[in-house]
Amino acid sequence: MPADRPLRIVLAEDSVLLREGLIALLNRFRHEVVAAVGDADALLAAVAEHEPDVVVTDVRMPPGFQDEGLHAAVRLREERPGLPVVVLSQYVQRAYAAELLDSGDGTGVGYLLKDRVGQVEQFVDALREVAAGGTVVDPEVVRQLLRRRRDPLARLTPREREVLALIAEGKSNGAIARTLVVSEAAVGKHIGSILTKLDLPPADDVHRRVLAVLAYLRG
Repeated sequence: MPADRPLRIVLAEDSVLLREGLIALLNRFRHEVVAAVGDADALLAAVAEHEPDVVVTDVRMPPGFQDEGLHAAVRLREERPGLPVVVLSQYVQRAYAAELLDSGDGTGVGYLLKDRVGQVEQFVDALREVAAGGTVVDPEVVRQLLRRRRDPLARLTPREREVLALIAEGKSNGAIARTLVVSEAAVGKHIGSILTKLDLPPADDVHRRVLAVLAYLRG
């Protein structure tokens, strides 16, 4: 997908105020909201009708306001493994992030807190990254996970954990290098070491990075 091509988006959000605000925000960046709906069933129907470039959905939707939006997103990705989906959550829920990343083929997926919408350019960049097949996990989710003890990641050095946290945020090797003030070659070596230490199966580099993020979230 060309980097400057406007995205066609299906939006699912039960709050009319937030839904209209998101439509206005996305239109400002020349993206097109082809359907804006307020419940999970309407989301499924809208995706079937419009075949969007990316789906943006709240976790909690009518009628139960539990995790209907998340389940709809997972179902969509099971039916369309390559469909990019961004799920918005009010609070950090590690289980939600892991379930979403498990869906489809693990690529083209984002889990963001609703507060992130207020950081407009970062939010729009995250949508573009997910639409291009990337994986983006909210930095606050990453920070909370860093405070937990994660046995599967015990073999990683502190620097390797920093690199893995930045991978989970959807950053490229170049962006990681700039953040840590190291060379891209050094980042590549750290990533190679991470993938080896996590005993990830042979796969293409993109898929192995996703598997590393899953290991990180489950740790």
